Amino acid sequence: MINLRSVTKRFGARVAVQDLTLNVKPGEIFGLLGHNGAGKSTAIGMMLGQVWPTSGEVIVCGHDVTRNRRRALERVGAIFETPAFYDYLSGWSNLVILASYTAPTRKQRIKEVIEWVGLTGREHSRVKTYSHGMRARLALAQALLPKPDLLLLDEPNEGFDPEGIHEMRQTILRLHRELGLTILLSSHLLHEVQQLCTRIAVIRSGRKVYEGPVAEARRSTSRWRLVTDNFDIAVARLRAAGLVKSASDRNQIELADGVTSDRVVRFLVESGFNVHEIAREESTLEAFYLSLMRDTESTHDAGADLNSVPTTNISNTR
Repeated sequence: MINLRSVTKRFGARVAVQDLTLNVKPGEIFGLLGHNGAGKSTAIGMMLGQVWPTSGEVIVCGHDVTRNRRRALERVGAIFETPAFYDYLSGWSNLVILASYTAPTRKQRIKEVIEWVGLTGREHSRVKTYSHGMRARLALAQALLPKPDLLLLDEPNEGFDPEGIHEMRQTILRLHRELGLTILLSSHLLHEVQQLCTRIAVIRSGRKVYEGPVAEARRSTSRWRLVTDNFDIAVARLRAAGLVKSASDRNQIELADGVTSDRVVRFLVESGFNVHEIAREESTLEAFYLSLMRDTESTHDAGADLNSVPTTNISNTR
């Protein structure tokens, strides 16, 4: 559905995206993760033909966006950056105007997308009276107008309260389940990505550092709950011995590669600590993401250029 092949984008001397290869498969919900400025929005902009790649190929729905943008995007809907609406018009009127920019759209189709996103009853109210969540629903309705096979959602939950986040999640899952849409979304809400996506890619400073299933990413992080005397001192000893990568203030430790919990317990007991509990914590996408950022941080801090940043194989994060 989406194939980026060795795509690079430069803005003058600045490299926004470097040698990026991605494969989003039909029927999946795919998450694109990374810190602010990592290159996520630039990558999505290239998928939508709003940003031109410096080199490489951007294939969407079987067509090269740079060669045949119209065919590539005719069955694509998107929420990208901040959607602009006419505040003095109703939601319905906005959708009529937006639909006219692409192809003739029946009133029945506008009614359908309003029902899909949960705006029924407010479609004839002026947009200036809409809450943030309602404006987001209107943006999603606009993205659904062309009967897309593919949805690109850039930070669809930005600015939402917990209730709004939950409602948007349920809407996305329903669109995927009942309409069979392929969905690519970028988000900083890792808990939401964990619940929505089957596969993810992580971008750091313009370069992909991981691509794979969410389930494998979660399994790759070895995080444990450790209850012992003088936790901070125990962690310092474990760090010095190279047995842990990191620790939190909630009695959590992340074991170093190849280290078992038995080895940690044995080391602590031999060092004079009483170990009251050590138990594996449920792995989360957040734990994997933070570990991945730490693993690649030293490369950047050393002043390496983008070409030296490795793509993480899942076996290297265990």
